[in-house]
Amino acid sequence: MERLTDLKNIMALCERFGFTFDKGYGQNFLVNPSVCPRIARHAVQGKDAAVLEIGPGFGVLTRELSRLAGKVVAVEIDRRLLPALDVTLKGYDNVTVVQGDVMKLDLAALCREQFPGKRISVAANLPYNITSPILMKLLETGLPVDSLTVMVQKEAAQRICAEPGSRACGAISLAVRFFSDPEILFPVSRGSFFPAPKVDSAVISLKVKQPPLEGAARACFFRLVKAGFAQRRKTLSNALSAGMGRTRPEVAAALAAAGISEKKRAEALQLEDWLRLAQCFDSAAPKPD
Repeated sequence: MERLTDLKNIMALCERFGFTFDKGYGQNFLVNPSVCPRIARHAVQGKDAAVLEIGPGFGVLTRELSRLAGKVVAVEIDRRLLPALDVTLKGYDNVTVVQGDVMKLDLAALCREQFPGKRISVAANLPYNITSPILMKLLETGLPVDSLTVMVQKEAAQRICAEPGSRACGAISLAVRFFSDPEILFPVSRGSFFPAPKVDSAVISLKVKQPPLEGAARACFFRLVKAGFAQRRKTLSNALSAGMGRTRPEVAAALAAAGISEKKRAEALQLEDWLRLAQCFDSAAPKPD
């Protein structure tokens, strides 16, 4: 099969299989031949690597991953692409295509079945409209994932990788940092795709780490972050009192115990501040009668 980043070959595949691009799936296929090899080099760590790919499209990134990894499992939501993938991935014997919605699949069961006893790398060109939910599912569900190398909208990449304490930091920035160390790897211009989207993209890396909190304190951390950034223009005292359903004196006491001024705003806190605050809120939570 000829090069899948060649627009003539893409159009020939579309005609052969009666395929039309679906905006609902965020389908923009890469025509820049330099991008997928770079993603694959970042995503694949060793010739025996196990890689989970999300959204293979016509298989351009899948092929690059296959050349470097021991096994690749590609999850594709669009059934219309399966006949094309049978053709474009013919001869790539270490690739398995699974049809399904990654947000609905039992990924833990899939990993046990396809990668028994293996640590996994994730690679993907993620749809812009569902980037955060997919990332959080992959991070939150305790999968045996070591790293995620994913292409997202440039603005989303900047939010996800924003440093705590900066104006760009938001709830998703802290949620991602709770589970991983994020980094922007390189930009990808809108002209690298067909059809060309209206925005540029960037490839980011998330190196997964052990979550710093578990149980009730972990749940409290995410409630606090959500409450704090839901009203980010307000002081923490006001935002958390409204968002956590606690009295102002209770919030003030928890902030004081964590060594945080109640006059600060959510965007001013470091990750370590939120972790301390979650522990203080959790330990001071009203006990049921």
